[in-house]
Amino acid sequence: MNPISNVWNHPKTSAAGLLIAVVTIARVLSQQGVTLGAAGTGTVVSLVCAMGTAFLGLLARDPGSESSSAGSTAKLGAWALIALLLPLPATAGCSGVTVAQDIVNWTPALQSAVVAVDSTAALLAPQDAPIFTAATIGFDAASNLLVGQAKAYLANPTASALTLMQTQVVTFQQQVNAALLQAAKIVDPASQQHALAATQAVAAIVTAILALVQSISSKAQVARMAAQSTIKLAAVRPLLNGSHAAGIVAGHYGEPVEWARVQVAQAEYAQAQAGF
Repeated sequence: MNPISNVWNHPKTSAAGLLIAVVTIARVLSQQGVTLGAAGTGTVVSLVCAMGTAFLGLLARDPGSESSSAGSTAKLGAWALIALLLPLPATAGCSGVTVAQDIVNWTPALQSAVVAVDSTAALLAPQDAPIFTAATIGFDAASNLLVGQAKAYLANPTASALTLMQTQVVTFQQQVNAALLQAAKIVDPASQQHALAATQAVAAIVTAILALVQSISSKAQVARMAAQSTIKLAAVRPLLNGSHAAGIVAGHYGEPVEWARVQVAQAEYAQAQAGF
């Protein structure tokens, strides 16, 4: 689609893209404090981010044809309002109780992803199955413990309960990162594809949960969590499936996949900047 005609024919979608740009810029600047110099009354970083994010918004597929413009406009207005008030559900400023409830809400998807991992070994070549099983054997216990700690914090939101949840989400993240690296070493192409796909689904959910916990943690707490992270995001990023992760996040929050991609990218960026 021609981006110029897209702007002309779908002004509301274009305006939504600009709103997303404004919100994203404000969040990034407030979190990072980066300027790279002044640009008028703003900064160079804010200008670049605005142009880049707005361009993504203009390229996004419009929500419908002219025959369904009324319903599409209503949906677009609703999503624009959500973007303005809650731009990133996985990283927006939330209370600890809200985050704990969101982690609990992830339980069905997390359990389903872990069950899929458990059944994946049967799809692998005989020589690959034991390697994959050994790399993922702790997923069941780790997921149950994390959800249990989220429920405990939800019932009694104390500092000690938060610390346990912070430690467990990093522990689980490290298990998943290690499993991704092991899956990548599988030589048989079909086995590797099955192993990576199953592990990537768990990785997407754990990344979202880590972003939630990070959003309610102090800088000192985040630094402590990052120090516990020995297998960094940079080591496994080439093995992650961004489209798959966006689909999982979009399904959980009931939002467009295009916006979920932005959420996943920002969550990964924030985690990398924090040292994960």
